[in-house]
Amino acid sequence: MVSKILIANRGEIALRVLRACKELGIPTVAVHSTADADAMHVRLADESVCIGPPPSRESYLNIHQIVAACEITGADAVHPGYGFLSENAKFAEILDAHGITFIGPTAEHIRIMGDKITAKKTAQELGIPVVPGSDGEVKPEQALEVARKIGFPVLIKATAGGGGRGMKVAKTEEDLDEAISTARAEAAAAFGNDAVYMEKYLGKPRHIEIQVVGDGEGNAIHLGERDCSLQRRHQKVWEEANSPALNVDQRMKIGQICADAMKKLKYRGAGTIEFLYENGEFYFIEMNTRLQVEHPITEAITGIDLVHEQIRVASGRGLSVTQEEITFSGHAIECRINAEDPRTFVPSPGTITHFHAPGGLGVRVDSGAYAGYKIPPYYDSLIGKLIVHGRTRVECMMRLRRVLDEFVVDGIKTTLPLFRELVSNQDIANGDYDIHWLEHYLANNPA
Repeated sequence: MVSKILIANRGEIALRVLRACKELGIPTVAVHSTADADAMHVRLADESVCIGPPPSRESYLNIHQIVAACEITGADAVHPGYGFLSENAKFAEILDAHGITFIGPTAEHIRIMGDKITAKKTAQELGIPVVPGSDGEVKPEQALEVARKIGFPVLIKATAGGGGRGMKVAKTEEDLDEAISTARAEAAAAFGNDAVYMEKYLGKPRHIEIQVVGDGEGNAIHLGERDCSLQRRHQKVWEEANSPALNVDQRMKIGQICADAMKKLKYRGAGTIEFLYENGEFYFIEMNTRLQVEHPITEAITGIDLVHEQIRVASGRGLSVTQEEITFSGHAIECRINAEDPRTFVPSPGTITHFHAPGGLGVRVDSGAYAGYKIPPYYDSLIGKLIVHGRTRVECMMRLRRVLDEFVVDGIKTTLPLFRELVSNQDIANGDYDIHWLEHYLANNPA
């Protein structure tokens, strides 16, 4: 095993990684901005280092400060969590040059999957089904010809995109020019790269993702799927494992396709292959080469700690289980608790006056929040994740309804009221929803 891990992140994910390290007996180093000096992961880590002022670019995105913190503390490995530098190939390369283990994939794989055009080509070569679309970047003068070949409606996407930025739909030929120009402008502003590509727009798909883990030596496993279809502006809100839309045969078939692809790629670490799913068909959209926010629901139904696996693989110890040893048990749901207005999703930073997390069988709360904690306005508004597990989906939903009533966060606005509505909705109870469902619901049920 590595001897000391620096956690290059903040909030609930930093605390999540810290807990895994403690269970493995590995000392930890927390880095933090001045705004996070009182954060829970900073309090619980063996050592902490302030790496800069509140703006992310001066702290959590400051590679030189993080490397310096490793050298000061003697940390020989870095866990990046998700977001920030977790999918930064340059960061992985710099750590490697300093003899520091990056707990994640190789810089090459980060780079391949970070560019959506290259990722799609790679997925095709590896035998993963993809959405019909352009062969690569689409220039404005090519757009109409490509769109006619694919067939309207089409989706314009930034090659370096994420979070829904640089993504526009053109339903007809008349919409195409504006969609292209808007997507390019958004992409340039958000990513410094205005390149876009084009895909067939699917009308009512679900968002299904497959969790994979590889050892970098040609061994890889899948841990089933997560259904992340309840979204707002391409941001996930509620996730389930397993998906209400898939049966066992579909689950194992697409899972094995993904595991086989990772074997061919000799992928190292945890990763998630994301698909749109419609009419029984899977269409690759991207691969995230990191731990996902929603990873706990996979842990709930498999009993496998994904952070433990990441650390094992990074230490050269391989996977702890084979595909044949993995079993899927029950159903799990995660609700993302954000410090936001539950209808407008406007951030609500401030001081938490009361905080009471629910408990009981099959209940997990991943959060660094506590009574008296002041949520800074500089970062993502996620303050916690509520994960509930049951033997069946019905039991899981009933348990979720109970724990949502127990969960108390006062002093700020949160998305808890929205989840209390959703858990009682008949469409949700039936598992009858797609990626557009939540936005339609919010539009038709204003506050």
